[in-house]
Amino acid sequence: MKPTSPLAIGILGSGKGTNAQAIIDAIAAGRLNARVVCVLSDVPDAFILQRARQQGIPAEFVSAAPFKTKLDGEAEQRTLAVLRRYGAEVIVLAGFMRIIKRGMLQAFPHRILNIHPALLPAFPGVDSWKQALDYGVKVAGCTVHFVDEGTDTGPILLQKTVPVLDSDTPATLHARIQEQEHIAFPEALQLLAEGRVQVEGRIARIS
Repeated sequence: MKPTSPLAIGILGSGKGTNAQAIIDAIAAGRLNARVVCVLSDVPDAFILQRARQQGIPAEFVSAAPFKTKLDGEAEQRTLAVLRRYGAEVIVLAGFMRIIKRGMLQAFPHRILNIHPALLPAFPGVDSWKQALDYGVKVAGCTVHFVDEGTDTGPILLQKTVPVLDSDTPATLHARIQEQEHIAFPEALQLLAEGRVQVEGRIARIS
């Protein structure tokens, strides 16, 4: 039996929150059977928090100190406590610039999604659109994947492609990839909302 209640999403982000906005818009348009229960950021003045507050969504700064690049230790526990308080069922990383560690992965097994601006497993890590352009590929894109303990290595749920044009710069290619991200993330979440995703080892199967 497929779930009918809206998927309760908690969003973690560090920046502008364009993917968070795409998810909020998809819910408002009826394309995604979900509700954003909270938006959390490790950056106190991140615009993603302002976006959430403008929509009446609870938005909080949660310090990740003393760590610079990961969410671990007491910072991880603080974040988990807030997510649980709001009843989050699925965690979305929308431009969250920290490495997720084991405690959160165990708390939300196969329930943490990230979007990466490349067709994984190609070009993991930072500035992947520039990596793709420098490599000379003819097709680029984005990947929605489950988060595991590696860097951009979790099971792939959904991918979208864009052509690489001879006239592309890193900025123009990145902009076109972002357009597809804003489509892909809500689509992937709707698959979860419909109960159509099963993860078997490295493979995410869609029914």
